Amino acid sequence: MTHQYPSLSPAQKKELSDIAQRIVATGKGILAADESTGTMGNRLQKINVENNEENRRYFRDLLFSVDPSIANSIGGVIFFHETLYQKSENGKLFPQVIKEKGIVVGIKVDKGTAGLNGTNGETTTQGLDGLSERCAQYKKDGCDFAKWRCVLKISADCPSALAIAENANVLARYASICQQNGLVPIVEPEVLPDGDHDLLRCQYVTEKVLAATYKALSDHHVYLEGTLLKPNMVTAGHSCPKKYTPQEVAMATVTALRRTVPAAVPGICFLSGGQSEEEASLNLNAMNQVPLHRPWKVSFSYGRALQASTLAAWQGKAANKAAAQEVFCNRAKINGLASRGEYKPSGSADQAAMQSLHTASYVY
Repeated sequence: MTHQYPSLSPAQKKELSDIAQRIVATGKGILAADESTGTMGNRLQKINVENNEENRRYFRDLLFSVDPSIANSIGGVIFFHETLYQKSENGKLFPQVIKEKGIVVGIKVDKGTAGLNGTNGETTTQGLDGLSERCAQYKKDGCDFAKWRCVLKISADCPSALAIAENANVLARYASICQQNGLVPIVEPEVLPDGDHDLLRCQYVTEKVLAATYKALSDHHVYLEGTLLKPNMVTAGHSCPKKYTPQEVAMATVTALRRTVPAAVPGICFLSGGQSEEEASLNLNAMNQVPLHRPWKVSFSYGRALQASTLAAWQGKAANKAAAQEVFCNRAKINGLASRGEYKPSGSADQAAMQSLHTASYVY
């Protein structure tokens, strides 16, 4: 029998648990604004805006400087390194702007994916070297949670046992290091939606990936009450000819989660995975209406699905700032309602909200 060596003090555990609970308080989710410089460039390119530091800063200022009532729907914001040290129009550092609204500040800490030799194009995620020191610095600079994304794919021979085990292990190492430094780790094992697989295949793979992830978190003595999970929803592949309803997606997803995610985890914040804004909201809403017991909060951690129609409304023009902010607040409010199972679509979702946001082999 392994001996238990205490790693976190009761005070550290309480701090981590309190942070996690604040982020997923009822009706709240996460705004993922941690797109890398290259990814942000792709977003700006779609509205013909140059990808420079000022334009990136301006757009994020547009998001962060909305009315303080945004805190009713957003419990946490994930930053990219550059954004953490940028300032709003009035000269305040962004983390301060967010904290004054009562929202928790988070940071992306992984260094992207790297190929796993001998597999069919599968990957692991880099960034463990120096992670403890970076986490300590981020904590000093105002962050209270972190995010690390691992990626798995579905094909005839994927995900392999190696990819599942390696990514589970790296997520557990990351989570353990974060907690030692006072950051709540968001554990993100994303099963990509690329492919023509059906709903059942995705459910099966998602269950195997999550089971392995929680075994690794246990092996690494990670304190589950001070973590959050950011999984994919269980959906058919983007090329699957059969289309499934939000109720079918919800039932498959909640079933997979109930089989694999311990009740000690405070919240599950889904990634949107290239779904349209409206689809991501409808699926989340359906999950919170499924007639199955859910021991954790079921909420969102959306990037594209909170920002796409906001970008479209802004178009890089200062004159459109207020209109774009209104669009963003509205989308956040919709997802806040969906995280309670209380979203009632009016049928008037605009074109931008209905557009698929899928990118094959998506790199964050």
